[in-house]
Amino acid sequence: MSKIEERLQELGLSLPTPPGKAGSYAPAKKFGGNLYFISGCGPSIGEPITGCLGVNVTAEQGYEYAKNSMLNVLAVLKREIGDLDKVKNVVKVTCFVASAPDFYAQPQVANGGTELLIQLFGEEVGTPSRSAVGVSALPLNMPVETEALFEVEEG
Repeated sequence: MSKIEERLQELGLSLPTPPGKAGSYAPAKKFGGNLYFISGCGPSIGEPITGCLGVNVTAEQGYEYAKNSMLNVLAVLKREIGDLDKVKNVVKVTCFVASAPDFYAQPQVANGGTELLIQLFGEEVGTPSRSAVGVSALPLNMPVETEALFEVEEG
């Protein structure tokens, strides 16, 4: 078992089965030799999760949904590279938050995913650059969707 998966277990978490595609796109794309872009993943692990922050989803729930979204991102990445211990750097994360017009806590919601990365990979490797973006709606009525860019060991 990898060090990262051991850390997940310590946190009471595990990687889900990577989510299926919901359209015509690649779930992951390798480029530049050792960079992997992971397409947007939602928070559903099992049952579908729907809603809108500031309407019928709280910021606290959104934080957990962002964490679940990141678990789905990591599941896709693991499928691509085989071992999450190969991650050298979490480069960039974008978290889209379906929000009411007067909801302004998108950064706090996005922390659910980025704080998980820091817990797993440590401050230096796991702290990404990040955007937290409020949107009026997301596909399948998801409350949160996360995409990420990782640098991994070559080979």
